[in-house]
Amino acid sequence: MAVFPSLPGLGWSVHKSPAFKTRIQRAVNGRELRAIDQPNPIWTFTLTYPFLRDSHDTRQAGGLGVGYDELQTLMGFFLGQQGSFASFLFSDPSDNSRLNEYIGTGDGTTTAFTLVRRMPAGGGAGSSFIETMNWPQNVSALYLNGVAQGSGWSWSLSSPTITFTTAPGAGVSINVDFTYYFLVRFHDDSADFENFMFQLWSLKQVKLVSVLL
Repeated sequence: MAVFPSLPGLGWSVHKSPAFKTRIQRAVNGRELRAIDQPNPIWTFTLTYPFLRDSHDTRQAGGLGVGYDELQTLMGFFLGQQGSFASFLFSDPSDNSRLNEYIGTGDGTTTAFTLVRRMPAGGGAGSSFIETMNWPQNVSALYLNGVAQGSGWSWSLSSPTITFTTAPGAGVSINVDFTYYFLVRFHDDSADFENFMFQLWSLKQVKLVSVLL
């Protein structure tokens, strides 16, 4: 699976927008009946690249792009995905890791637990929105009742599941340190690169849209 390149030209501002899908039926008395068709959000990331250097422009011997190749790296990646056709992995610089994240409690039988992240949901003490992180990048530590476990568990890049060789005991809290990707695609089939100075380009906007499994 391709990974979106991390480039130094990423600028401000960056927009990140979650979206759900809800059907709303309103009765003649004004009351509403709501049904959620999409319980997990689709995320849209809007990135800007104020400068992308280009070492392939050789109209003069030296320039700002010498030794760098961000333009063709990003342009080549866009071409490789054929616009919005292919999906790929994206590491959000502001949201790509969790430390000591609670993922479940043992019952003495269950050996598989799902990697999730929790956000305060404003519904009182302990209320949180739980989202499965389907594309782990790395699981660096696992804790049972706060004690790090060096073995007895495994994980996979292609699965959000932690698997134990022996089921954790009843009442044992399971927490992990991990990093993750978002599975996304380009929002559009075209990209507008601007050459505003010798060997310097910009991409005013590129949108990435998360893909639900």
